[in-house]
Amino acid sequence: MTVIDILTRVDTICKKYDKYDVDKQRESNISGDDAFARLYGAFETQIETALEKAEIVTKEKNRASAVAMNAEIRRTKARLSEEVPKLQRLALKRVKGLTTEELAARNDLVLALPARIEAIPDGTAGGGPKSTSAWTPSTTSRPDIKFDSDGRFDDDYFQESHESSQFKQEFEMRKIKQDQGLDMISEGLDALKNMASDMNEELDRQVPLMDEIDSKVDRATSDLKNTNVRLKDTVNQLRSSRNFCIDIVLLCIVLGIAAYLYNVLK
Repeated sequence: MTVIDILTRVDTICKKYDKYDVDKQRESNISGDDAFARLYGAFETQIETALEKAEIVTKEKNRASAVAMNAEIRRTKARLSEEVPKLQRLALKRVKGLTTEELAARNDLVLALPARIEAIPDGTAGGGPKSTSAWTPSTTSRPDIKFDSDGRFDDDYFQESHESSQFKQEFEMRKIKQDQGLDMISEGLDALKNMASDMNEELDRQVPLMDEIDSKVDRATSDLKNTNVRLKDTVNQLRSSRNFCIDIVLLCIVLGIAAYLYNVLK
């Protein structure tokens, strides 16, 4: 076998297994038309970010920060697990320019995602790689894992540290303050409830009085109208009788003047 044959065969084998290269898959599907490439790239970025955070957690000395970061990692894992079916549907969708082998490779990549997501350490008993065998306090199978207690988990090992006790005290203080705030809100609501009940009772007592005042005002208005009508009639009567008297007096004066003129002229 010549060198050219070897190079040709190596090139053929590399092209055959290029479909399993994640970086090349991502670079070959950068176009905006391939939704699978975009979503899978987002998966890869989030998985790498979660792994970096898990590595930071292993070096974190503050337990509160470690717990918060583990909670964020678990939320990321749950979100990624919910998006896996969508990615699987996109993997089965045919895209222009992709061969059947490339589609099958995409499906293989999606099928491997749940295990990769589950393998991300998150500070829980189920986080990280799972093992079917029984656990033993030994470092022979995993030399990179070391126990400070060398397998001796006595009572002193589980004693609270200063940071954990301080975190617990702060948590209890905040819980007490929250309870006090809730008690104050409850007292305020009770006071508002009592005030509303008193106002409702006072309104119930005032309603009959308001009804009686309305009826009295109506009677007074009616009496006032009747009085005005009678007063108007009386004024009209007085005016007519006074005019009659004036007419009689004027008639007598006219007759007197006429009699005087008659006597004078006679």
